[in-house]
Amino acid sequence: MQHDAPIEVIFRLTEGQKRALHKLGIQTVEDLWYHFPSRYGDTAEVRQVGNLQKGEAATVFGRIEKLAMRKAFRTQTPMATAVLSDDTGKIKLVWFNQPYIAKMIPDGALVRVEGRVSARRSTQPPPDDAPARTTGDSVQSGGRSARHATRSLYFSNPKIEKVSAIPAGSEESLFGADPHPHALHPVYPESRGVSSNWLFHAVQKLLKTDMPAAFTDAIPDGILKRYHLPSLKTALVWIHAPKNQSHALAARKRFAFEEVFFIQLQKQRERRNWQREQSFPIAHAEEHTQRFLERFPFVPTNAQCRAIDAILADFKKGNPMARLLEGDVGSGKTAVAAGTAYAVVTSRPQGQSYGTLQVAYMAPTEILARQQFENLISFFSHLPISIGLITSSGCQKFPSKINPHGSTDISRAQLLKWVGNGEIPILVGTHSLIQKSVKFKHLAYAIIDEQHRFGVNQRKALVRKEKIVPHLLSMTATPIPRTLALTMYGDLDLTVLDELPPGRKPIVTEIVAPSDRNATYEKIRKELQADRQCYIITPRIDEPDPDKESAMQARSAKAEAKRLKEKVFPEYEIGVMHSKLKDAEKERVMGEFRDGKIHILVSTSVVEVGVNVPNATVIIIEGAERFGLAQLHQLRGRVLRSSRQAYCYIFTERAGAKTIERLKALKTAKNGFELAEYDLKFRGAGELSGSPQWGVSDIAMEALQNLKMVEAARAEAARLLDEDDTLSNYPLLSEHLKTRAQQEKQIHFE
Repeated sequence: MQHDAPIEVIFRLTEGQKRALHKLGIQTVEDLWYHFPSRYGDTAEVRQVGNLQKGEAATVFGRIEKLAMRKAFRTQTPMATAVLSDDTGKIKLVWFNQPYIAKMIPDGALVRVEGRVSARRSTQPPPDDAPARTTGDSVQSGGRSARHATRSLYFSNPKIEKVSAIPAGSEESLFGADPHPHALHPVYPESRGVSSNWLFHAVQKLLKTDMPAAFTDAIPDGILKRYHLPSLKTALVWIHAPKNQSHALAARKRFAFEEVFFIQLQKQRERRNWQREQSFPIAHAEEHTQRFLERFPFVPTNAQCRAIDAILADFKKGNPMARLLEGDVGSGKTAVAAGTAYAVVTSRPQGQSYGTLQVAYMAPTEILARQQFENLISFFSHLPISIGLITSSGCQKFPSKINPHGSTDISRAQLLKWVGNGEIPILVGTHSLIQKSVKFKHLAYAIIDEQHRFGVNQRKALVRKEKIVPHLLSMTATPIPRTLALTMYGDLDLTVLDELPPGRKPIVTEIVAPSDRNATYEKIRKELQADRQCYIITPRIDEPDPDKESAMQARSAKAEAKRLKEKVFPEYEIGVMHSKLKDAEKERVMGEFRDGKIHILVSTSVVEVGVNVPNATVIIIEGAERFGLAQLHQLRGRVLRSSRQAYCYIFTERAGAKTIERLKALKTAKNGFELAEYDLKFRGAGELSGSPQWGVSDIAMEALQNLKMVEAARAEAARLLDEDDTLSNYPLLSEHLKTRAQQEKQIHFE
């Protein structure tokens, strides 16, 4: 059987199961092998039938009998039923929509059953077309009356596994003891339509084949031995069917190391290939840049100066720069970009006494592109340097012939002509920058703002537009833990802006109890009366559908704006902002908020990367438990744009102890980097910004909590490439990287 064979080749699937498997990322046999358990149920939880209590989660070992397949009388829901017995009694098992269970295990087999114990609500059997109320039939236990309370208990949709014998010590059993019990039961991430139990049985079917031995292990034996990692075959068996906890941990360690190692190998190889490219050498005198910086309306921080010096030093090298500039909201990344762009656009192409080198500045949204266009105008307005803006909505150029201090709308064709002949040294834009029609004469420097918002291919398309590769500066305000930066950005040099401009006051952050909501509104009213403005962030756009039980119950932007206008702040103008608005409407709303025409902006997290409004000093975040700490930190950064005191009020819908503990970190952490480390450690793998990201698995995200493992994988990748950067001696690794490169085309790093 081929590893890349569709999953339907082995299993007969319903349309619902196909959709569920697709949602889980399982489309091939290999995908199923690599769908690892999220945890393991331990036999330490084993109970006896006679001791079971309603509502408890329990594991029971016993003998299965009376397995049958049938349909509910009214709804025709397919189901399987059985009776489990041990030395203390019997209990009924019911599986709804899983009739195949009756065919998978023979009558009389010894089994392990795990699930939650239910009880029927009356002495009469419920109708069999009401699954939520279905109860066990009357069964006798130890010769007691048929109406004894024990007989009303049953398991609904339990996990079941065939075992060779009952584990020793779990109970005094007549069935004997297995000297090697199956002590851990894997629990898999599931989706509606495919349960963990279904996945367990599917994987068990694969384990009975010789497929594990057919997998080729791309990691060299020397690395496996050096770090005491099991082979691929052994790890696949251990992760799906561990005999003990040490097997499960060893398997997870192997797969975690494997994924981080492959990422490191890929990134470091890309870095070496990048450094072989030809770039424009920029030997700009630092004193010229210093005079440019002295015109700024503020004194650059030491961190900004260090970043500019590092970038200017890279410009002088013979190979293109690849650097990531990471800094909190308001730390001054745009000023660093402007200072280094000045060095580029005041330099000549090598061997020429005329013309200038060019800069491309790519932003993820039109709002941010326009904001950076205006920022760059403020930095360069005293110089004879033209700046262009290109978005899907239109094009602009600074300076205007009519207004030398302002910009003007121009045709796309005219802008592209001036960019193509080098008359516009700086071009700001959105994804429009990477279109084939946009051609530069001497593109020497590419700046990508909020780079994680772009896909891998979009970033590559910008720096591959011309024959000579431009220097690359990626910028992000998303706090990134050190291990994640070392792994996901192994192809970039890292520069951190760890200082805020002087005069910025620390934001006052409060977690607001429901009873204090009205008092908080009064605090906000005082800010509004002082001619300040306020953001209110909600988790969703519209009200949830009342007919959908799974719909997220949370405040919506539209309904909250209406409620606030009618009942709380009727005297103030309230605007609404969300991702479903057209770009022109977003531009209008944000423009009115920036100009002070809108006093309160109710929005979804779309303003996370938004327009700069220094007059906004207050932000409320509704349903804060639905956001990652890093995202909450970025959101409150919207009101850290001036020297005025700023306030952030955190409202929650579910104020559990864990939620409050996590949110308290917003008050105690010194910066966004500290919060990111906290999120990585406590919130769970893959959830750094509120949703799974980075294109890596949960097991790799677990590895990112282990700095030693990341550094070991990084060192091994570097050692192999030092020996043979083409990996010709490691064909399996080379083939794996080709496959990974194809898969990465589908990843959007957000």
